[in-house]
Amino acid sequence: MIPVWLTDTVTPDLGRALHYTQLWGLQGVELRTVGGPDDRVPDVNEPQIRQQLEASEFLLSSVAPALFGGPVHDRMMWLNDLARLPEVLSFCQRMRCPRFVIDPFAATPNDADTALDTAADALRQAGEKAAAKDVIVGVKNDLSSLCPTGQDLALLLALVDHANVQAVWDPAAALRAGEDPHAGLDTLAGRITMVRCSDGRIEQGQWNDTIFGAGDIDWTAQLETLHAAGFQGPISLEVYAEPRPKAGLRSATALIRLLGRVQRAG
Repeated sequence: MIPVWLTDTVTPDLGRALHYTQLWGLQGVELRTVGGPDDRVPDVNEPQIRQQLEASEFLLSSVAPALFGGPVHDRMMWLNDLARLPEVLSFCQRMRCPRFVIDPFAATPNDADTALDTAADALRQAGEKAAAKDVIVGVKNDLSSLCPTGQDLALLLALVDHANVQAVWDPAAALRAGEDPHAGLDTLAGRITMVRCSDGRIEQGQWNDTIFGAGDIDWTAQLETLHAAGFQGPISLEVYAEPRPKAGLRSATALIRLLGRVQRAG
């Protein structure tokens, strides 16, 4: 398992982010917004980013473009996203990035079955395009998406049924949606390409962010299960506790130590 982090949870400045990556002892980065607040991959300064990454020799584990996040029944919107997909895939190829990550469509209060079928159709087409470029479509469970839990995401992926469309597992999002993270992880067995890693506590019905290992997620059990299943992909740290640079250092240190213990024990 490879410890990386989602850089814009602390800073959109890539130079500063790479400095933190080295300082915190992580092995790579996941990029979403780089530069200004509207500079979302792939609409970024690609030559500069490539130069900085090559100089640092850090892994680019994934990118997170703004695709497939609208209402699933807005067919024109996701058809436009499919039309934009070759640009994202070409960016991934040029940057030697093996995957991109999406939150699967906005939550739909009605017609859930129809929504899942429609989402599966869109993502299956995305998977076909991604397969031609040897890139993985990582679909993340997200609180405000069509798939807030691991069980929801597993159902969607079963409908998609494409090797290049895989899960990005977020235990914190699942917990906030009311799912036991252990159960959610079990439902996604064999389908996970990346794990998003954050922590927090539910107190009086409210979510409060904490540093990694100080919240309600049993990360030891999560990583032990992943290791036992042979998962070797990125564990991407998100930093939301304040102050973020300090919280990032403490979280990264705790993550690296825990990964070491889990891997040595296995």
